Amino acid sequence: MDEATELQPFGIVLNKHESGADLRSLPVAELDELTRKHRVVVLRGLEMLPKEELVEYCREWGKILEWDFGPVLDLEIRDEPQNYLFAKGDVPFHWDGAFASAVPRFFLFQCITAPPAGGGGETVFSDTARVLREASPEDIALWEKMEITYRTDKVEHYGGLVTTPLLGEHPASGERTIRYAEPLDPEQYLNPLFLDVKGVPADQGKAALEDLSTRLHDPAVCYAHEWRDNDIVIVDNHALLHGRNAFRGDSTRHLQRIQIL
Repeated sequence: MDEATELQPFGIVLNKHESGADLRSLPVAELDELTRKHRVVVLRGLEMLPKEELVEYCREWGKILEWDFGPVLDLEIRDEPQNYLFAKGDVPFHWDGAFASAVPRFFLFQCITAPPAGGGGETVFSDTARVLREASPEDIALWEKMEITYRTDKVEHYGGLVTTPLLGEHPASGERTIRYAEPLDPEQYLNPLFLDVKGVPADQGKAALEDLSTRLHDPAVCYAHEWRDNDIVIVDNHALLHGRNAFRGDSTRHLQRIQIL
Protein backbone atom coordinates (compact mmCIF):
# COMPACT_ATOMS: atom_id res chain seq x y z
CA MET A 1 0.00 0.00 0.00
CA ASP A 2 1.14 3.55 -0.66
CA GLU A 3 0.10 5.19 2.63
CA ALA A 4 -0.68 3.94 6.16
CA THR A 5 -2.40 5.86 8.96
CA GLU A 6 -2.99 4.40 12.41
CA LEU A 7 -6.42 4.95 13.94
CA GLN A 8 -7.27 5.59 17.57
CA PRO A 9 -7.59 3.74 19.88
CA PHE A 10 -6.79 0.89 17.45
CA GLY A 11 -6.97 0.08 13.76
CA ILE A 12 -5.12 1.16 10.63
CA VAL A 13 -6.09 2.69 7.27
CA LEU A 14 -4.12 1.65 4.19
CA ASN A 15 -4.54 3.80 1.07
CA LYS A 16 -3.69 2.52 -2.40
CA HIS A 17 -3.00 5.15 -5.05
CA GLU A 18 -2.45 2.81 -7.98
CA SER A 19 -5.35 3.03 -10.42
CA GLY A 20 -7.21 -0.22 -11.06
CA ALA A 21 -5.71 -2.18 -8.14
CA ASP A 22 -7.93 -4.53 -6.15
CA LEU A 23 -7.62 -6.87 -3.16
CA ARG A 24 -5.80 -9.49 -5.21
CA SER A 25 -2.80 -7.18 -5.43
CA LEU A 26 -2.24 -7.41 -1.66
CA PRO A 27 -0.45 -10.39 -0.02
CA VAL A 28 -2.84 -12.35 2.21
CA ALA A 29 -0.11 -13.12 4.76
CA GLU A 30 0.66 -9.41 5.17
CA LEU A 31 -2.99 -8.45 5.68
CA ASP A 32 -3.47 -11.36 8.08
CA GLU A 33 -0.57 -10.11 10.22
CA LEU A 34 -1.79 -6.50 10.10
CA THR A 35 -5.30 -7.53 11.16
CA ARG A 36 -4.01 -9.48 14.15
CA LYS A 37 -1.83 -6.54 15.16
CA HIS A 38 -4.26 -3.66 14.62
CA ARG A 39 -7.61 -5.50 15.08
CA VAL A 40 -9.23 -3.51 12.23
CA VAL A 41 -7.68 -2.89 8.79
CA VAL A 42 -9.39 -0.35 6.51
CA LEU A 43 -8.40 -0.50 2.83
CA ARG A 44 -9.12 2.45 0.53
CA GLY A 45 -8.39 3.19 -3.11
CA LEU A 46 -9.10 -0.35 -4.32
CA GLU A 47 -11.57 -1.48 -6.94
CA MET A 48 -14.52 -3.53 -5.67
CA LEU A 49 -14.59 -7.19 -6.65
CA PRO A 50 -17.76 -8.93 -7.87
CA LYS A 51 -19.14 -11.39 -5.32
CA GLU A 52 -17.76 -14.49 -6.98
CA GLU A 53 -14.25 -13.03 -7.23
CA LEU A 54 -14.41 -11.69 -3.68
CA VAL A 55 -15.27 -15.17 -2.41
CA GLU A 56 -12.40 -16.73 -4.33
CA TYR A 57 -9.99 -14.16 -2.89
CA CYS A 58 -11.22 -14.81 0.66
CA ARG A 59 -10.67 -18.56 0.19
CA GLU A 60 -6.96 -17.73 0.12
CA TRP A 61 -7.34 -16.72 3.78
CA GLY A 62 -8.96 -20.02 4.75
CA LYS A 63 -12.28 -21.79 4.81
CA ILE A 64 -15.34 -19.55 4.48
CA LEU A 65 -18.42 -19.85 6.67
CA GLU A 66 -21.33 -20.86 4.44
CA TRP A 67 -24.94 -19.95 5.22
CA ASP A 68 -28.14 -21.09 3.57
CA PHE A 69 -27.96 -17.95 1.38
CA GLY A 70 -24.30 -18.60 0.49
CA PRO A 71 -21.00 -17.10 1.70
CA VAL A 72 -21.84 -13.40 1.16
CA LEU A 73 -24.37 -11.52 3.29
CA ASP A 74 -25.77 -8.33 1.78
CA LEU A 75 -26.39 -5.99 4.69
CA GLU A 76 -28.97 -3.47 3.51
CA ILE A 77 -31.86 -1.62 5.14
CA ARG A 78 -35.14 -3.26 4.14
CA ASP A 79 -38.62 -1.78 3.92
CA GLU A 80 -40.13 -4.60 6.01
CA PRO A 81 -37.26 -6.16 7.96
CA GLN A 82 -37.76 -9.35 9.98
CA ASN A 83 -34.45 -8.94 11.82
CA TYR A 84 -32.93 -5.90 13.54
CA LEU A 85 -29.78 -6.18 11.36
CA PHE A 86 -31.84 -4.94 8.40
CA ALA A 87 -33.67 -2.17 10.29
CA LYS A 88 -32.54 1.43 10.76
CA GLY A 89 -31.96 1.26 14.52
CA ASP A 90 -28.78 0.48 16.39
CA VAL A 91 -27.20 -2.99 16.65
CA PRO A 92 -25.83 -3.78 20.15
CA PHE A 93 -22.44 -5.41 20.65
CA HIS A 94 -22.02 -9.06 19.70
CA TRP A 95 -19.51 -11.38 18.08
CA ASP A 96 -20.00 -13.15 14.77
CA GLY A 97 -20.65 -16.86 14.86
CA ALA A 98 -22.45 -17.23 18.19
CA PHE A 99 -25.20 -19.32 16.55
CA ALA A 100 -23.08 -20.69 13.69
CA SER A 101 -21.30 -24.02 13.31
CA ALA A 102 -17.95 -22.30 13.97
CA VAL A 103 -16.68 -18.89 15.08
CA PRO A 104 -14.92 -16.94 12.30
CA ARG A 105 -11.33 -15.74 12.79
CA PHE A 106 -11.95 -12.71 10.59
CA PHE A 107 -14.77 -11.07 8.75
CA LEU A 108 -14.42 -8.84 5.72
CA PHE A 109 -16.78 -6.09 4.60
CA GLN A 110 -16.79 -4.25 1.31
CA CYS A 111 -18.91 -1.13 1.19
CA ILE A 112 -20.99 -0.82 -1.97
CA THR A 113 -22.89 2.28 -0.80
CA ALA A 114 -22.00 4.35 2.28
CA PRO A 115 -24.38 6.61 4.22
CA PRO A 116 -24.05 10.34 3.55
CA ALA A 117 -21.85 12.32 5.94
CA GLY A 118 -23.63 12.55 9.27
CA GLY A 119 -26.08 9.81 8.28
CA GLY A 120 -25.09 7.41 11.05
CA GLY A 121 -24.71 3.67 10.48
CA GLU A 122 -21.14 3.60 11.80
CA THR A 123 -19.86 0.15 12.71
CA VAL A 124 -18.48 0.26 16.27
CA PHE A 125 -15.75 -2.10 17.48
CA SER A 126 -14.81 -2.74 21.13
CA ASP A 127 -11.40 -4.17 22.07
CA THR A 128 -12.28 -6.78 24.67
CA ALA A 129 -8.66 -7.74 25.32
CA ARG A 130 -7.99 -4.17 26.42
CA VAL A 131 -11.07 -4.17 28.65
CA LEU A 132 -9.64 -7.24 30.38
CA ARG A 133 -6.17 -5.75 30.71
CA GLU A 134 -7.65 -2.77 32.54
CA ALA A 135 -9.94 -4.81 34.80
CA SER A 136 -9.08 -5.69 38.38
CA PRO A 137 -8.28 -9.27 39.47
CA GLU A 138 -11.57 -9.25 41.38
CA ASP A 139 -13.51 -8.30 38.23
CA ILE A 140 -11.85 -11.06 36.24
CA ALA A 141 -12.42 -13.63 38.99
CA LEU A 142 -16.13 -12.82 38.88
CA TRP A 143 -16.33 -12.92 35.07
CA GLU A 144 -14.53 -16.27 35.01
CA LYS A 145 -17.45 -17.81 36.92
CA MET A 146 -20.07 -16.56 34.48
CA GLU A 147 -21.64 -18.65 31.74
CA ILE A 148 -24.38 -17.20 29.56
CA THR A 149 -27.14 -18.91 27.60
CA TYR A 150 -28.38 -16.88 24.63
CA ARG A 151 -31.79 -17.51 23.13
CA THR A 152 -33.38 -16.00 20.04
CA ASP A 153 -35.83 -17.26 17.44
CA LYS A 154 -34.24 -18.20 14.13
CA VAL A 155 -35.27 -15.42 11.79
CA GLU A 156 -33.36 -14.80 8.56
CA HIS A 157 -30.06 -16.68 8.74
CA TYR A 158 -29.32 -17.27 12.42
CA GLY A 159 -30.79 -17.95 15.83
CA GLY A 160 -31.37 -20.72 18.32
CA LEU A 161 -29.96 -21.54 21.75
CA VAL A 162 -26.28 -21.45 22.73
CA THR A 163 -24.37 -21.43 26.02
CA THR A 164 -20.85 -20.04 26.29
CA PRO A 165 -18.46 -18.79 29.00
CA LEU A 166 -18.22 -15.02 29.28
CA LEU A 167 -14.44 -15.17 28.95
CA GLY A 168 -12.53 -16.85 26.13
CA GLU A 169 -9.05 -17.05 24.69
CA HIS A 170 -7.79 -15.70 21.39
CA PRO A 171 -6.74 -18.81 19.41
CA ALA A 172 -3.75 -17.08 17.80
CA SER A 173 -2.37 -14.71 20.45
CA GLY A 174 -3.52 -16.51 23.60
CA GLU A 175 -4.98 -13.25 24.97
CA ARG A 176 -8.02 -13.42 27.21
CA THR A 177 -11.10 -12.10 25.44
CA ILE A 178 -14.74 -11.41 26.20
CA ARG A 179 -17.47 -13.32 24.32
CA TYR A 180 -20.62 -11.34 25.02
CA ALA A 181 -23.74 -10.35 23.11
CA GLU A 182 -25.85 -7.61 24.65
CA PRO A 183 -29.53 -8.46 25.27
CA LEU A 184 -32.14 -7.20 22.80
CA ASP A 185 -35.27 -5.81 24.46
CA PRO A 186 -38.41 -7.05 22.64
CA GLU A 187 -39.94 -3.59 23.11
CA GLN A 188 -37.13 -2.07 21.03
CA TYR A 189 -35.69 -4.70 18.68
CA LEU A 190 -36.98 -7.11 16.10
CA ASN A 191 -35.92 -10.71 16.77
CA PRO A 192 -35.06 -10.06 20.48
CA LEU A 193 -32.19 -11.81 22.25
CA PHE A 194 -32.64 -13.14 25.80
CA LEU A 195 -29.83 -13.97 28.25
CA ASP A 196 -29.67 -16.36 31.19
CA VAL A 197 -26.59 -16.02 33.41
CA LYS A 198 -25.26 -18.99 35.35
CA GLY A 199 -22.39 -19.41 37.80
CA VAL A 200 -23.21 -16.45 40.05
CA PRO A 201 -26.35 -15.26 41.91
CA ALA A 202 -28.88 -13.58 39.60
CA ASP A 203 -28.55 -10.09 41.13
CA GLN A 204 -24.76 -10.27 41.03
CA GLY A 205 -24.81 -11.42 37.41
CA LYS A 206 -27.18 -8.62 36.39
CA ALA A 207 -24.99 -5.97 38.04
CA ALA A 208 -21.82 -7.47 36.53
CA LEU A 209 -23.25 -7.33 32.98
CA GLU A 210 -24.42 -3.75 33.43
CA ASP A 211 -20.93 -2.80 34.58
CA LEU A 212 -19.35 -4.77 31.72
CA SER A 213 -21.53 -3.02 29.14
CA THR A 214 -20.33 0.36 30.43
CA ARG A 215 -16.71 -0.75 30.08
CA LEU A 216 -17.24 -2.14 26.58
CA HIS A 217 -18.77 1.15 25.42
CA ASP A 218 -15.98 3.29 26.88
CA PRO A 219 -14.64 5.46 24.00
CA ALA A 220 -11.11 4.58 25.16
CA VAL A 221 -11.62 1.00 23.92
CA CYS A 222 -13.94 1.66 20.94
CA TYR A 223 -13.38 2.56 17.31
CA ALA A 224 -16.41 3.77 15.30
CA HIS A 225 -15.90 3.34 11.56
CA GLU A 226 -17.56 5.96 9.36
CA TRP A 227 -18.09 4.22 6.04
CA ARG A 228 -17.06 5.55 2.65
CA ASP A 229 -17.98 4.10 -0.71
CA ASN A 230 -15.58 1.27 -1.67
CA ASP A 231 -14.15 0.83 1.83
CA ILE A 232 -12.89 -2.68 2.51
CA VAL A 233 -12.62 -3.53 6.21
CA ILE A 234 -11.04 -6.68 7.70
CA VAL A 235 -11.72 -7.42 11.37
CA ASP A 236 -10.31 -9.72 14.09
CA ASN A 237 -13.53 -11.35 15.30
CA HIS A 238 -11.89 -13.06 18.30
CA ALA A 239 -10.44 -9.91 19.88
CA LEU A 240 -13.35 -7.55 19.23
CA LEU A 241 -17.06 -7.21 19.70
CA HIS A 242 -18.92 -5.07 17.20
CA GLY A 243 -22.23 -3.31 16.71
CA ARG A 244 -23.75 -0.46 14.71
CA ASN A 245 -24.98 3.04 15.41
CA ALA A 246 -28.52 3.86 14.29
CA PHE A 247 -29.06 5.55 10.94
CA ARG A 248 -30.24 9.14 10.85
CA GLY A 249 -32.95 10.55 8.60
CA ASP A 250 -33.31 8.78 5.27
CA SER A 251 -29.73 7.51 5.15
CA THR A 252 -28.97 3.91 4.28
CA ARG A 253 -26.01 1.65 3.56
CA HIS A 254 -25.06 -1.47 1.60
CA LEU A 255 -22.26 -3.74 2.85
CA GLN A 256 -21.22 -7.19 1.71
CA ARG A 257 -19.80 -9.45 4.43
CA ILE A 258 -17.78 -12.65 4.31
CA GLN A 259 -16.73 -14.61 7.41
CA ILE A 260 -13.39 -16.47 7.32
CA LEU A 261 -12.80 -19.46 9.61
